[in-house]
Amino acid sequence: MLDEQEYELVLSDLQMESPEAGLKVLAHARIMDYKPATAIVTTYQNAKPQPAKHPSAKPKLSARMLITPEDIPGLLGKVAHLISERAARKVQREMRHATS
Repeated sequence: MLDEQEYELVLSDLQMESPEAGLKVLAHARIMDYKPATAIVTTYQNAKPQPAKHPSAKPKLSARMLITPEDIPGLLGKVAHLISERAARKVQREMRHATS
């Protein structure tokens, strides 16, 4: 699929049919000539809950997350940032090739 079209951004889940499948998708995307922006997203938690300090409080996960599942605006902001960076790199490449 990555070979059939150009994509601005390739988002992959870390855990798909195998533990390394998401990383393989990104590795393939990164070798494409058109250089899409790439990122991993996942809801997979490989963390043990930490005990709550107060009996009525919910336990907290010890895993660090760049964006919490509830932060959709944050996710969309990061996606926009990745696409913007990719566009800037593309313009820089084209300018270098034009002056060569």
